[in-house]
This record gives sequence, structure tokens and C-alpha cells, in this order.
Amino acid sequence: MSTDTRGRSASTVFSRERLGIAAVDIVAVAGLVTYGYLHHSEDPLANPLGALEPITPFLIGWAITALLAGLYARETYADPTRAVRYTALAWIAGANLGLIIRSSPLFEGGGAFPFNLVITGFGLVVLVLWRTAVAVALR
Repeated sequence: MSTDTRGRSASTVFSRERLGIAAVDIVAVAGLVTYGYLHHSEDPLANPLGALEPITPFLIGWAITALLAGLYARETYADPTRAVRYTALAWIAGANLGLIIRSSPLFEGGGAFPFNLVITGFGLVVLVLWRTAVAVALR
């Protein structure tokens, strides 16, 4: 984790800005996977728990890599260049971690090779655009 959070109070570490960014990150990743779920003729409203199963590995992968990359440190998310670089790196790692978790015995699924490219590519587009917009707005 970034040194940005060391020695600060919980209210500073968990600021509205950071929590808002984390919430939109979660919605972006979950939305991306849900779109794929819908695209494959599944109905998340008919089976909400079934819809959570493909989302969970990618949220876990994103959470781990985003925290390790320091994506919730203000000096990272408020700087467009850093935001793009760190988000791209974190998502590539997070998507791969999600794919590894998804292929474990804990989850049904796995994925054929094209799925790996699709989830990584579309995730890059969605998250990098979102994080770039945040960085530019905070500049």
C-alpha cells in the first residue's frame, strides 16, 4: 500500500473521495462481467447468486492489485499519467488473478482463450477511461 495512508486517521484514509472511487471501480468491474453474463443469455435477476459467481473472482483480483499498486493514493488517482499507467498495470494483473481464481475448484467456469483477451481488453478500456476522467477532473 502507498505511504500516503501511513500515519493518518481512519477518516482521512477512508475519505469520501477514495470511497467514491472504490465504489465506481466495483460497479465498473461488476458491470463489465454482468454485461458478459447477459450477453451469454443469462438473467442476473432470475439467478442473482449465480450472477455473483462470475463477478467475485474479478473483484477479488482487482481489489488485491489495486491496493498493492496504490491506486487509492491521491497522488496516483489525481495524476492523469500515473492513473493511466497504474490502472493499466493493476487491471492486467487483476484480470489474470481473477482468471486464476475463476479456474480454481472454488468457482464454476474457467474460460476459453478468447475470454481472457476480452475481459482484459474491455476491462482496460473501461477502467483506464474512468480513472483518466477522475484524474483530469481532480487536476
